[in-house]
Order: sequence, then C-alpha cells, then structure tokens
Amino acid sequence: MYYPQQPYPIYCYPDWRMYEQPTYLYPEPNANYTNDRPQSLDVDPTLFYQSAKEFKQLMKNATVVLNKLSESEDFAYKVMDAAQQNKTEKVKELIESTGVPGDVEISYNPDGINITMISKVEDTDCCKLVMAIRWR
Repeated sequence: MYYPQQPYPIYCYPDWRMYEQPTYLYPEPNANYTNDRPQSLDVDPTLFYQSAKEFKQLMKNATVVLNKLSESEDFAYKVMDAAQQNKTEKVKELIESTGVPGDVEISYNPDGINITMISKVEDTDCCKLVMAIRWR
C-alpha cells in the first residue's frame, strides 16, 4: 500500500504574502485637546414646575376617565361599540362627557383604544399622558 510522505495539504502562497508584515496602528496623543463643552446655563425651573403641576391634573383627569370605564359596563360598551363602528366623534364625545377638560385625542384599533391627554402652559405643550387600554 502507498502512503504519501506528507498526508496533510500544503498551501502555497504567492511570494508577496511571505514578506507582508502586519500593520499596527497606535493612537497618537492629541496635544491640542481642549474641553469645548459650553458652560452650563442658568437653571430656571419655572416651566418644569408648572409642567409637573399640569401633569398632576392630567393624572386626575385620567383617573376620572378610568373610573368611569371601570365602574360602568354600559359606558365601556358604548365607547367600545362606537370605536368599532369607526365613530371617532362619538367616542370623543363619550370620553369628554366624563367631565375631562382640555385636549383629548382618541385613536383606536381592533385591539384597543389610545386616549391621549395634552396640557399646555403658556401656549406651550408641556405634558402629554397616553393611556393604551386593550379590549381584545
């Protein structure tokens, strides 16, 4: 039986591969580095404070809507039925009938309803509360 002298394959590279040296890149220190961050601005928490107060009011309004939906099965049925019939104005009218003041945006899909309550401070949208409630 014949056995080759070298049982493993021998790979031959072109001559240029044998002389190619690996390249190493070293980071060079940047002697011209300066801290270009701007100085911090003066802190004025007025809008932040007012936004927090308005958001508390949004939370109270959301609680009113959620209480109505969770305590009155008839009301929940009316909202869901109007939404499934694609009567956006009727759904918005029902939500606003709970006594919620301010901007309320309604969107829905086959799986649930999204109620977005928006509040303003000095004609600026300061806060938004989005409730996503599933019915399927």
